[in-house]
Amino acid sequence: MTNFRTVSQIIEPQLALEGAGVLLRRSVSPRASNEHDPFLLFDHFAFNNPLEGPLRGFPTHPHRGIETVTYILDGSVSHRDSLGNAGIIGPGDVQWMTSGRGILHEEMPRRGESGNIYGFQLWVNLPAAEKMSQPRYQEVKSSTIPVIKKDGVTIRLVAGELDGIHGPVTEIAASPLYMDVKLAPASRFIYPIPSGHTVLAYVFEGTGEFSGEVVESVGMVVFNDDGNQLEVKSETGVRFMLIAGAPFKEPIVPYGPFVMNTVEEIQQTLADLRNGTFIK
Repeated sequence: MTNFRTVSQIIEPQLALEGAGVLLRRSVSPRASNEHDPFLLFDHFAFNNPLEGPLRGFPTHPHRGIETVTYILDGSVSHRDSLGNAGIIGPGDVQWMTSGRGILHEEMPRRGESGNIYGFQLWVNLPAAEKMSQPRYQEVKSSTIPVIKKDGVTIRLVAGELDGIHGPVTEIAASPLYMDVKLAPASRFIYPIPSGHTVLAYVFEGTGEFSGEVVESVGMVVFNDDGNQLEVKSETGVRFMLIAGAPFKEPIVPYGPFVMNTVEEIQQTLADLRNGTFIK
């Protein structure tokens, strides 16, 4: 039986400063309440105002117990990490980093030909059994991301499955869905999502009707877990990031760039940093 998801909340992003003074729009942040399990954080970043002055980025910093996902729409980000990876993420590219037991990395922005930098960062939780796993890194070039066009809807599929097509990001503990969806004017998008899975939609261009709720950019739509179909319509056109996945249903203790399951594990993480044993 088809049962469309309903909207439980529309979150207005709040401005936040991170890194070396990067101004972000933040819709979701790590909390012990873990209401968006398995998703921990969602940031929308842009460096498009000349008054901001010199570009600021994210100098070397640690992570443990999570996966970080950077998706670039305009400009680029130069990155390097303690695994020996280094490179540049450009327009349409994705960096999916599994921090596991511990990783150090930095991300520094660069303006594109337009003079802008624009993109998103998502944090995905790791289950307790994988929080101390070997760190891993996936760099996905734009050309390898499937683009699916149907009935006025254009989808860039980063992770998950649609009509038998799979996104290039694989072997992620949460088995998430992560896609960039654009609806042309007077179009409709329907997607099946298992009941009980967490579903979020970040609207960043245009205006759409999400299960009967009109949402203008910019905003995060949070859906109830009571249905198995998602419906979006738009008369004027809309673009959004669709994020979905099964919750782990485990307690979490977030502390800055670390998300573990107990206070003792956070204390051990801080001790590892002090003792020089954080990276192996």
